[in-house]
Order: sequence, then structure tokens, then C-alpha cells
Amino acid sequence: MTQATQPAKGIMMTEAALKHVLELRDKHGKDLCLRVGVKGGGCSGMSYTMDFEDPANIRPDDEVFDYDGFKVVSDPKSMLYIYGLVLDYSNALIGGGFKFMNPNATQTCGCGTSFSA
Repeated sequence: MTQATQPAKGIMMTEAALKHVLELRDKHGKDLCLRVGVKGGGCSGMSYTMDFEDPANIRPDDEVFDYDGFKVVSDPKSMLYIYGLVLDYSNALIGGGFKFMNPNATQTCGCGTSFSA
């Protein structure tokens, strides 16, 4: 894991994750923010969600984390389960992709995209 950027925040991103997210956003050709959250389901009871969205959709009660102008957003309910999350990225051929390191998870599944708290 590479060093997480910025001081302690509710959602932290490693330099590798931020770089990859910005590359993906640039492919969309417009200014987008990243919404991170949780939903019921998955092997362990809850699954992580992550998708780009228009910054105009940011709600007043959303938590917003700024990474040099790039916004990472989460709803308050999700923040109960993911506060302190570190989002990492690896381009390894086996086991590569985004990694969610959640200090609130009491159990995670083998795929790494679901957890219980």
C-alpha cells in the first residue's frame, strides 16, 4: 500500500488510487466527483459502492472530502460504516483493482468488496 494522501479524513485515498480515479474521470471528459458508499448485500452483508457523478448532485447532508479540487462524496448513513476508509489501487494482474481498507469492518469476504460491521 502506498502512503494515503492528505491528513486523516473520513475517506482517504492513496496516491495510486487518486491517480487512477483522476485518469478514469478524464476519460469521461467532464468534471465529476466520486461518490463512495455502502449498500446491503454481498457475501458479508454490506457492499461498497463507488461511481462518478455530477457535482451538482451533492446533497447538503453529504460529507465532502477535497483532494486538490477533486471531490470524494459520501452520504451520512454510509459514513457510519466507512469513516476512516482508505481507498487504494493496484494494477497487479492478479488481485489488482481498487482495495477498500475499512477500520470498521469486523469481517470481509475474499473478493474484498463486501464486509460486515
